[in-house]
Amino acid sequence: MKVSDRMYSFVKDIWDSYNEHPFVKGIAEGSLHIDKFRFYMVQDYLYLMQYSKVFGLGVVKAETEEDMRVFAGLVHSTLNCETATHRAYLKRLGITENDMKIAKPSLITESYTNYMMAVAFREGIAEVATTVLACAWSYKMIGDFMETVEGSKEHEFYGEWVKSYTSKQYRDDNDVIIELVDRLAENYTEAQIQNLEKIILDCSRYEYMFWDMAWSKEM
Repeated sequence: MKVSDRMYSFVKDIWDSYNEHPFVKGIAEGSLHIDKFRFYMVQDYLYLMQYSKVFGLGVVKAETEEDMRVFAGLVHSTLNCETATHRAYLKRLGITENDMKIAKPSLITESYTNYMMAVAFREGIAEVATTVLACAWSYKMIGDFMETVEGSKEHEFYGEWVKSYTSKQYRDDNDVIIELVDRLAENYTEAQIQNLEKIILDCSRYEYMFWDMAWSKEM
């Protein structure tokens, strides 16, 4: 069994629970109050800035040009593709660049990103890749779920968000991270694999807390 298959089995129940969260269901059904989405977009943009830095630490820790290029490519995709959707929504929501410059991360945003950065700084390159996998892969799964909800892609406001996380570009980037984790952890011991499982479990729990935070607009 691949390491990624083990990790998926380990956290699948948590990821499935995201699709039952009122925030996620609200986007899929087009019923989410825009005020909640506005709060989420600001926090998620701040999150993605730190998420990109985790990929940057992968570039620093990489021992081969191939791995450097993979991590650098993921930095590029995050900053130029995924955040493009965010920037478009921020503009639609009337949030200016200056607003974002002074925006503060919530306690959950800061705690989650600090956790990822701490793991990325102190551990190995497979662990770096694993810290971002919970977010990347679970959003892909959320996109898969939303595609089953009639009209989700066509919604006048939330449709573009759904299209972003069901796009070929996003799914391809997610596959790159999965393949990267499997390759980097190919010769890992059982103890090391269990540590990867703990990392993805911790990040998956943070992901649920992030949805809760967005729903309640909790700073």
